[in-house]
Amino acid sequence: MKVLLQLMKPILAIAITVLIATGFILRESWLPLLEQNQSGEASSSAASSKKTGNKKDSAKEKIVLSDQAIANLGLKVKSILPETYWKTLQVPGMVVDRPGRSDRGIISPVDGVVDKMNYFPGDTVRPGEVLYTIRILSESLQQTQSKLFKDTQEIKLAEAKKKRLESSGGAVPGARIIEVASEITRLKVAIKGYRQELLSRSFTPNQLNEVAAGNFVKELNIFVPSQASESKLLGTSAAQQATGEEVKRDSPPSFEVQECKIDLGQQVRTGQMLCLLANHQLLAIEGRAFRDETQLLEQSVKASWPVEVDFQENALADWPPVNQVFLIQHLANVIDPVNRTFAFRMALENQSRVVKQDGMTQVLWRFRPGHKVRILIRVEKLENVFVLPTDAVARDGAEAFVFTQNVNTFQRKAVRVLERDRRYTVVANDGSLMPGSFVVQSSAEQLNRMLKSSSGDDLPEGYHIHADGSLHKNEDEGN
Repeated sequence: MKVLLQLMKPILAIAITVLIATGFILRESWLPLLEQNQSGEASSSAASSKKTGNKKDSAKEKIVLSDQAIANLGLKVKSILPETYWKTLQVPGMVVDRPGRSDRGIISPVDGVVDKMNYFPGDTVRPGEVLYTIRILSESLQQTQSKLFKDTQEIKLAEAKKKRLESSGGAVPGARIIEVASEITRLKVAIKGYRQELLSRSFTPNQLNEVAAGNFVKELNIFVPSQASESKLLGTSAAQQATGEEVKRDSPPSFEVQECKIDLGQQVRTGQMLCLLANHQLLAIEGRAFRDETQLLEQSVKASWPVEVDFQENALADWPPVNQVFLIQHLANVIDPVNRTFAFRMALENQSRVVKQDGMTQVLWRFRPGHKVRILIRVEKLENVFVLPTDAVARDGAEAFVFTQNVNTFQRKAVRVLERDRRYTVVANDGSLMPGSFVVQSSAEQLNRMLKSSSGDDLPEGYHIHADGSLHKNEDEGN
């Protein structure tokens, strides 16, 4: 037996050597099979890990909120649909007066002393109301009244003399009658000149008749002038639907005494400014742009694209919407050498309401000169995009997210932002969001922070989630 074992050892060594050599020679045949088997096992393991990871990732993209939490956050959800959005160029602007249409100065037509001031800065006045009463001190004006009275009496005497001469039956030479007729003509021309001079000094026709009768005018009333409404000059009128009494478009325009230039008892000269009246119904919006933005504004003017104006008003203001189409009406042809900008203007029709207090009336205007605005000029059209409020999109580094709602479940969706400004964020319609999806319109940043701090499957204590995404309170075990 021992002899047999000793004989077998060399044979086994030779056989093992032959097998090793054969395997090495045939390695190209069996190595691919071994690698394929290992690859299959690795793929199976990776697929299993991927499924588990997808479930975990999907869970991390959702957050469940109770009804109370939704109410506390003030979440508002809206169905979104693709629409058209205009990329805009934002430039600063300001509401300004329209020269000759917004402000009006009142001057003294005569030399005199201010005897009465009926209105003061801040008061509202209407055409025909008396602003001031001035006691006349002008010597030339007194002489004109005297001459008007004198010539009026003389023409009566001349007409009576002419009538008497004509009735003489030819006993009076005709040259005498012609001389009297010429005198009457001269007096009529002089009277017409006197009346015209007094009319230019704000005398009324009734006052002229009184002067011709010998009742000289010693005090002159300064009235609020009339001003025709120019609302028809604007493209689209502004709706005035505010609560309270409003200034009617067909009614005479009202003015506000903006500034008084003189005091009671002060002596004034002819042509001296008495006060400044303001009517802010017809204003303008003036924008300022740089030279390299000229082509964009010219393009807007040529294409008649409307301009959007952000008046930056308080959200609590109860004024109606501005239903006016703003078109650029004027582009300045000069550049300001100081700030290197040029101006452009658009018409603005104001809105107003009347407030009565303690028997006084005051007109409250919605827009006032000096009101700062943002002007948005159209540059490029983006079609088939989703337009969301800025608060509806959360930013996390280079990523942007929105949240869709399914009852109490909110799911985070990654989106691609095309444009973003102070009010809106434009999201691409690339399949990340489906048309008709219910997207949260606000508090996206807060929802994103809550999602990042949660484990992905957190539920309010005592609640459970249904398959439809709704949150329900657990029932008592005894029931």
